[in-house]
Amino acid sequence: MGRVTERRRVIRIRDGAVSTRPDTLVAEEPLEIRLNGKPLAITMRTPGDDFALAAGFLVSEGVLGRAEELANIVYCAGATQDGSNTYNVVDVTLAPGVPVPDITLERNVYTTSSCGLCGKASLDAVRTTARWPLEDGFGDGRDGAGSPGSPGSPVRIEPETLSALPDRLRAAQRVFDRTGGLHAAALFTPDGELLDLREDVGRHNAVDKLVGRALQQGLLPLSGSVLMVSGRASFELAQKAVMAGIPVLAAVSAPSSLAVDLAAETGLTLVGFLRGTSMNVYAGEQRLALRTAVGGA
Repeated sequence: MGRVTERRRVIRIRDGAVSTRPDTLVAEEPLEIRLNGKPLAITMRTPGDDFALAAGFLVSEGVLGRAEELANIVYCAGATQDGSNTYNVVDVTLAPGVPVPDITLERNVYTTSSCGLCGKASLDAVRTTARWPLEDGFGDGRDGAGSPGSPGSPVRIEPETLSALPDRLRAAQRVFDRTGGLHAAALFTPDGELLDLREDVGRHNAVDKLVGRALQQGLLPLSGSVLMVSGRASFELAQKAVMAGIPVLAAVSAPSSLAVDLAAETGLTLVGFLRGTSMNVYAGEQRLALRTAVGGA
């Protein structure tokens, strides 16, 4: 199976001095996701947690929502001359009775920011396929991962707790310390307890790995958790949070305009520029325990 990191020779220049040395790089390989034997999507990812990545991707596509809807995930032989397994192709089999989406070469997957769909169509796609409304007090009688108490209890989080999440995310990134080239996504409780963390060359893949693991463990919806991501908050990441029932998405950098629109329409709490004690709240401020009234234009 592909390694998470690889070694490469580099020429290092420091203050005019030139030397050669080995460097540790994050691995990047394609993963083809098949659904019931038919090609569905290809993503560039860091090898590892491939089954969870595929399951999480299908959650974000509205295909899966419960562990019992997933029958099996297996590796398939890759396109090599000797027919050996490349571990870069996975086939997801749905349980009997689970609807199979229409898969064609012209199929538009709305999870990518470059899919060509207009903003309204993208928002409508999420709104019509989301299984769990992001409403305070919403619940189906089961605790999600990191539930703050009784099923359906509303999420409330202190700004001070949010401020501590980037450092906790960074401290838990084991591969980043060796490569400096991986994004991370983590699930926290509203009290700031780390529930799970995944790393990947693509932050959308890291989120899929988190969500897929939760699906496999029967923990969806993740209605009592906070999603923290490195980098920016794109529409794609906001969409993945909504589809997994996650009520709070926080990012170190900026959100996109469409991510803010989606958060406002679905009730997602969206926080950007989370650095130190500073942050911008773009939507869903009702879940933050703010000390003073919010006003202004």
